[in-house]
Amino acid sequence: MELLDDTDKKILRLLQQNARLTNKDLANKLGLSITPVFERVRKLEKRGFIRKYVAVLDNEKLNRGMVVFLHIKMQAHNHESIARLMQEVQQLDEVMECYHVTGETDFLMKVLVPDMRAYEDFVLGKLTRISGIGNINSSIVMREVKHKTEVIFN
Repeated sequence: MELLDDTDKKILRLLQQNARLTNKDLANKLGLSITPVFERVRKLEKRGFIRKYVAVLDNEKLNRGMVVFLHIKMQAHNHESIARLMQEVQQLDEVMECYHVTGETDFLMKVLVPDMRAYEDFVLGKLTRISGIGNINSSIVMREVKHKTEVIFN
């Protein structure tokens, strides 16, 4: 694992809280001049510590308020069927996150849809068309209890 010094860690913490901070803002908060902060941010980006900058949107306001977690079990555990699912899920706009996991199921997906009808259309019209899926178990979110985007590190 690559090492970060205290200033790099502070920059990452500040950008996680507000990715719109300018290099000038960061420099002021860190007590540094703008040029070294700019260079550090560029290095953090090049080294892959900062993958991208995003805005966190309100799902409800965008008519994507129904959150469903799907536990997917494959019919066969072979490279071809697993690779096919991993490739095809990239094309499904409703899928926000997908993880290849251990345990009773093979994949865990987070899906956003407007309502139950849209979820039914997603499952029957898109997901079940992916060959190799054996079983789909859905958990519908009643209420989001915690959602954070900041990674805490020492």
